[in-house]
Amino acid sequence: MQRENVPETPAEWRDRQMPTVLIVDDTADNLVLMSELLGERYRVKVANSGERALKAAQADPVPDLVLLDIMMPGMDGHEVCRQLKASAATRDIPVIFLTARADTEDERKGFELGAVDYITKPVSPPIVQARVHTHLALKATADFLRDKSAYLEREVALRTLEVQAIQDVTIMAMASLAETRDDETGNHIRRTQLYVKALAERLRTHPRFEAVLNHHMIDLLYKSAPLHDIGKIGVPDAILLKPAKLTDNEFATMKRHTLLGRKAIEGAERRLGMRVRFLNVAKEMACSHHERWDGAGYPDGLAGEAIPVPARLMAVADVYDAVISQRVYKAAGTHEQACGAIVKGRGTQFDPDVVDAFIDIADDFRDIALKYPD
Repeated sequence: MQRENVPETPAEWRDRQMPTVLIVDDTADNLVLMSELLGERYRVKVANSGERALKAAQADPVPDLVLLDIMMPGMDGHEVCRQLKASAATRDIPVIFLTARADTEDERKGFELGAVDYITKPVSPPIVQARVHTHLALKATADFLRDKSAYLEREVALRTLEVQAIQDVTIMAMASLAETRDDETGNHIRRTQLYVKALAERLRTHPRFEAVLNHHMIDLLYKSAPLHDIGKIGVPDAILLKPAKLTDNEFATMKRHTLLGRKAIEGAERRLGMRVRFLNVAKEMACSHHERWDGAGYPDGLAGEAIPVPARLMAVADVYDAVISQRVYKAAGTHEQACGAIVKGRGTQFDPDVVDAFIDIADDFRDIALKYPD
């Protein structure tokens, strides 16, 4: 009959707190002697063979220490120790060898297998008790440190996930501020995220890009992409939502969204008091995604390799999405028209290798656009 919800007796509590020692010896007299010697201070388990010792080491209560005879028929103590140390469940249990041999080579082999100590037979009770006490104390300390380390690792992992979640939510909240200025942009943020990631994955093994586009960088590109148009927050509605063609002065104001985006992200960096890699990637995208490969873009007139890689990828993604999307000043274009605009800009507006990568995965762009329509 099971005892459910019955409080432990004092004796049961004491037994549960006592360390467990497994004694392994093929001689019954030795098992009785060692059990009597240690039984008052520890819970004692016994095994008279190597095979039974391995089973006892896996069974509750799992021993805190093993006293292991070397010379046994069948599986000897050395093999038992080797198997204990090979198992994740028992490898941290300290093993003290019991032996009638005082051979140096035998001791060397035992220590190599992972034993922590040797006790020679016939045993001296005070020495046995002292060494058992010492190694149990050492194991208790090691267990505490191991548990503490595991706890700290779990806490660090949890805090890292929390920080990443806060970071992701903050990015999307900031990006949404820009997006809500124009009701027709819809899923533009989501689409450009996925376009940029697809391009980066395609280029990650390209000789010109493999040093930059590692797994971590692709993750940063994906997270940072929503901030590429954050500067549009500073563009007046009369310009941002104008249904007619912009005047030269209005277009000059519109172009300032790249500088405003960089300024906003730099302000965030200053408030943090430190450089954050994903903000630097976001800053490169926000400021430079309208630069051109031939140097005729804005705001800095960068050309070729001087244009940051994140901005080069976003330039293609942004133009594709601009062509296929409806705006207050134009109707939505087709996938074929968007592809034509990008191919036409190869080597002038866009990095040629990025365009080639786009051509290879153009169908993926179309699928993304269909999955996340406005």
